Formats: sequence, structure tokens, C-alpha cells
Amino acid sequence: MEQLFQQVINGISLGSIYALIALGYTMVYGIIKLINFAHCDIYMLGAYIGYFCMTRLQFGFIPSLLIAMVLCTVLGIAIEKIAYKPLRNATRIAALITAIGVSLFLEYTTMFIASPNVRSYPPMEGILAEKFTVGGIVISMQQILILLITIVLMLVLQFIVRKTKIGKAMRAVSLDGDAAQLMGINVDSTISFTFAIGSALAGAAGVLVGVYYNSINPLMGVMPGLKAFVAAVFGGIGIIPGAMLGGYVIGLVEVLVSGYGNSMYRDAVVFAILILILIIKPAGLLGKNTREKV
Repeated sequence: MEQLFQQVINGISLGSIYALIALGYTMVYGIIKLINFAHCDIYMLGAYIGYFCMTRLQFGFIPSLLIAMVLCTVLGIAIEKIAYKPLRNATRIAALITAIGVSLFLEYTTMFIASPNVRSYPPMEGILAEKFTVGGIVISMQQILILLITIVLMLVLQFIVRKTKIGKAMRAVSLDGDAAQLMGINVDSTISFTFAIGSALAGAAGVLVGVYYNSINPLMGVMPGLKAFVAAVFGGIGIIPGAMLGGYVIGLVEVLVSGYGNSMYRDAVVFAILILILIIKPAGLLGKNTREKV
């Protein structure tokens, strides 16, 4: 039982990171029906920004986290304005190919500037390096911090979406962009704001991963990005609670497969879940099937 609880703790930490990344996927898809594959590389850049702040500028964890979120927000808005806005009325396949192109551009530009070498985050000091043992279960302060930051960011996101004017605009554009525009909502600004929030969450996830796993590289976003996409589909892409649920389920499944089975199969199991959910319930656990009129 101790091993099981230990794996659950590890799974919650990993699932928190997947949930933060999945939220970006699901928000953008809910607004403009685009799978933004460049989102995983914003997560990667967030990790590099946090690394630069901690090593070169000698900032602490919290300032580095906030700077990474701000810069990733700016980057997300820039990508939307430059790459996606001109394709607003283009076919979905054109936008999807552009997203893949932006992803590759970010990866190999980072590789050119920062080199493809693996870099290590500086070791955490003070209270962030502490570990607690509860009934034989080891819980690190980093795991607690990841969970707390994830919960706070998710609560802030839910508040924005449910209680603010821009949040109501986001929901309106998600339901019917043309009708929202007729009601006086600035659709372009709403879409940019959605990219901004999603990118900020991805930047936060990047710093948390750097601190937790202590290793970053220019291609680090590929596999977590795909798994976060699986999490978004699992919960119901376009649905914010579904992305959070999917992130934690995928994180727990991956850790349990590694702990009780073979770590080589963990990726295969995650993508097998994607295939099953698409066969059994394509709309996801919290999604609803919609009929399109011909």
C-alpha cells in the first residue's frame, strides 16, 4: 500500500503538469477549433526562460516562474497574430500544418541559440529542497509546490472564464463566433487573450518541470505535449474541467504503469487510451456528441 500511495503522489505531480499544458490545447480548440501543436514548444521555452532567470540572473523560483509566464504570454500572442490570424478563414488543414511549422521553428531556433545540449536546473535550496515522510511515503516540497501552483492557476482560470467580462466573451465566441461579433464582442482580441492565458499556463508548466526533473532540452516539449493533447481529448477537448481531469488521469496511469509494469510501455498505454476513447466516446468523458446540419 505504501508503494501504491507513493505512486499516486508521483502521478498527481505529473498529472498537474499535463493538466496545465492540456488547458492551453483545450482553450484554443474551444475558441477557434485549432489544435495548436506549437503549444508544447511554448512550454519548452518557459522552461528555458526559467533556467536563464535562475542561472544567469540569479532570481529565485517565484520571480523566475512569473517572468516565464509573462514572456510566454507575449510569445503566445505574437504567434497568434503572426501565424494564425492570417489563416482565420482558411481550411483547418492549413492551420494545422502552420501549427506544426511553428512548432518546428521554435524547436530548432531554440536549438540554434541555446544548443541541443541537455541543461540542468540549479538545485533547489532551503525549504524547496525539503522532503517529508508520512507513514513511509516520501513527499517532496517540490511536489507540494507543483500541486499548489496548479490548483491556484486553475482556480484563477475558472474565475476569469466564469466571472469576468472577457471570460463571458470567450464563452460566447466558443459557442458562436459570428453571433458574438454581431453582439459587439471583439473576436480577435478574445482569441488573442485565449492564446495569452494558455501560453502563460504552459510557461508555468515548463518551469515546474525544470525544477521537478532538473533537466531540459529543446525537444522536451514533444512527448509531454502529445500526452497533454491525449489528456485534453480524454476529458473532452474544448472543455476546461475535462482537460484538468484528463491530465490527472493520464499522469496517474503513466506512473502506475511505470511502477507496476514496465516503464517502456508507459507511452504505449497512454496512446492506447487515446485510441480507445476515440472509438468508445469520441467527444471525451465530459464532452457531448453534437450533430452537424448538412
